[in-house]
Amino acid sequence: MTEEIEQYIKQHSQKEDPLLTRLNRDANVKLLNPRMVSGHIQGRLLSMISYMIRPKRILEIGTYVGYSAMCLAEGLAEGGKVITIDIDEEIEDMARAYIEQSEYVDKIDFRIADALKLIPELDEVFDLVFIDGDKREYKAYYEASYDKLHQGGFMLIDNTLWNGKVLNPAASWDHQTQALIEFNDFLAADERVDRFILDLRDGLTFVRKR
Repeated sequence: MTEEIEQYIKQHSQKEDPLLTRLNRDANVKLLNPRMVSGHIQGRLLSMISYMIRPKRILEIGTYVGYSAMCLAEGLAEGGKVITIDIDEEIEDMARAYIEQSEYVDKIDFRIADALKLIPELDEVFDLVFIDGDKREYKAYYEASYDKLHQGGFMLIDNTLWNGKVLNPAASWDHQTQALIEFNDFLAADERVDRFILDLRDGLTFVRKR
């Protein structure tokens, strides 16, 4: 996507919430990897998908600064909740500070934990799962989440094209790239689900549990 097209999309889409704009700017100033923030375009997509599904329960693996959790919370059904998990304690203060300023604070359950240990303990069944954590653990996250997903429920899996590196066999030395290549191949052969990859940012895979 060219910068001109990106700007055009932003100008002709729902405006970014001022709190999310501040969060995005704060991340760009203070964090080493601000590109990990979902940002305006992907954030509006996550919000729209949530409004279309109207989920009661959302599971997010990889909170980072909380941008995507707040976007997903916008479309929750009455009484709905987002459980968002991150293992990075260093990002907790920033994420929690912004979530607490959000109008969706009562709908977001933010936990610092190892997702692979926490998910099996959750007494929940989810309508929507968003996976955006450690790329090396995508298959494990997928399997753990699959068992907690309603039949007919959806998963969104971020960064599955990894800036095009999944096409480069020479990148196999990179453990994250190799894990994504293996995960994408695994998912393509999984007959339990329908799937589709959208070429947005680093790739966003849509999955529906049959």
